[in-house]
Amino acid sequence: MSGSITPLPVMLEEEADRKVYEHLEPPKTIVVRYGYQRLVAELAYDGQDKPGCGSKMVIRTRRGVEIGEMLTSTCPNAGCSKSVTRKEMLDYIQNSGGKDYPFTTEGKVLRVATVEDLNEQGRLDAGKPEIIKTAKRLIKENELAEEMRLVDVELLLGGERMLFFYTAENRVDFRELVKQLAAEYQTRIEMFQLNAREEARIAADYEKCGQHCCCKQFLKVLKPVSMRSAKVQKATLDPMKISGRCGRLMCCLRYEDQTYSDLKKRLPHRKTVVETEDGIGIVLDTQILTQLALVKVGLDKPAAYPVENIRILEKDEVKAWQDEQQQQAEAHAARVASRSGGGDRRPPAPRRERPAPQAGNGNGNGDGHADDKADTSSTSRGYSNARTGGKAKSGPPAAEPRRPQPGKPVTEDEVESREDVESREDDTSANDTSVNDVKSADGGEGAADGTADDNATQGEAGGAEGDKQSGGRRRRRRRRRRGGRGRRGGSSGGDGGS
Repeated sequence: MSGSITPLPVMLEEEADRKVYEHLEPPKTIVVRYGYQRLVAELAYDGQDKPGCGSKMVIRTRRGVEIGEMLTSTCPNAGCSKSVTRKEMLDYIQNSGGKDYPFTTEGKVLRVATVEDLNEQGRLDAGKPEIIKTAKRLIKENELAEEMRLVDVELLLGGERMLFFYTAENRVDFRELVKQLAAEYQTRIEMFQLNAREEARIAADYEKCGQHCCCKQFLKVLKPVSMRSAKVQKATLDPMKISGRCGRLMCCLRYEDQTYSDLKKRLPHRKTVVETEDGIGIVLDTQILTQLALVKVGLDKPAAYPVENIRILEKDEVKAWQDEQQQQAEAHAARVASRSGGGDRRPPAPRRERPAPQAGNGNGNGDGHADDKADTSSTSRGYSNARTGGKAKSGPPAAEPRRPQPGKPVTEDEVESREDVESREDDTSANDTSVNDVKSADGGEGAADGTADDNATQGEAGGAEGDKQSGGRRRRRRRRRRGGRGRRGGSSGGDGGS
């Protein structure tokens, strides 16, 4: 038929609920939630209306007349056809905290809240900021600002009392403050001290998950949470990630604590020897939720195996596997040793080359250094010939002592080596002088025309020449000891050696 509207499934469900609702009777008892602390009560109801879940009700409790919210009804034929039995409600309370659960049966449901009741409650709540401001001023006047901190104030619909919630580290004597507040508002004043979690229940709104805080939405018993639960369930212990709005560990860590504990018992511990489909290996790490174990088998890379596909070895099996691994390691070491020719051969030490002599820098230093080297080598050869009777000794030449470098201080070993060389040079100079004297004497006797005056003159000249030569050597030795500082030109050194 054109122009007809086909009802949607949701509309059919609403129509079915409406028909069921018409056949229901008014409930006899109603479960309501009331107050800033989200208290729960099962109260009697004798009205003719048939309220549904979430309806606002005017109730009378031990605190006074206030607004509450209907949760459900406990009779089998009442409410919005989704009522629960009393046994189910008591089981829920027992599982949610037992005796610590804030549940009471003292009170009565007066009526379903009207628009006037809701407007009156809204007017009272609108005056809360001024009341809080006045209360903080009185707290400061009584010098209690450092001992307590005001969190919120709750106003009841009937006006029987005003409830102030505060936090404090220790007990606070606020008797004078209560008297001043009672005189200001002409009503009964009650003070409630809160802890960190109870403060979050009143003041907090949303959590990291995007939902309302559990303590504010449904959690009534705020039990402490241990760090063990955080270590088991979280990969990190960053306080920003495991702390709630109250600054304590998040309450939701308790929800899955039992599940995590049961799953963890099924996993092997780290460094446990297990048997997999690829062989025997050692457990490196595990994952609780996925039930996987990271196992390293032989020389292969670690791989993840489901906990159902691995078997933990017994103690005797583990010992046999360890012995087998040790034998394989010894056999491998023997093969490596045989390939290398047996024995541990150390690589030859690198050959250290002597640094090349540094070139002189100006003023004939290079030539003087070359002359010094020539003199030292000739002196060493003369000393060697004198020791061996004038014959050169076969074999490699003796190592020459290390020479001091120009501009660097002389070390003790260099001073000692130079003293030995100097003593040798003095002996060689004495031998050369004696030989020259003998030759000059022979020459004087063989000269027919020579006279005694000429011989005396030649002897004086030879002595002066020897003194000049030895004086040049002493000057060179002093320059070497000073590290090359103050050396004269190479030409003068050459003349002194001639």
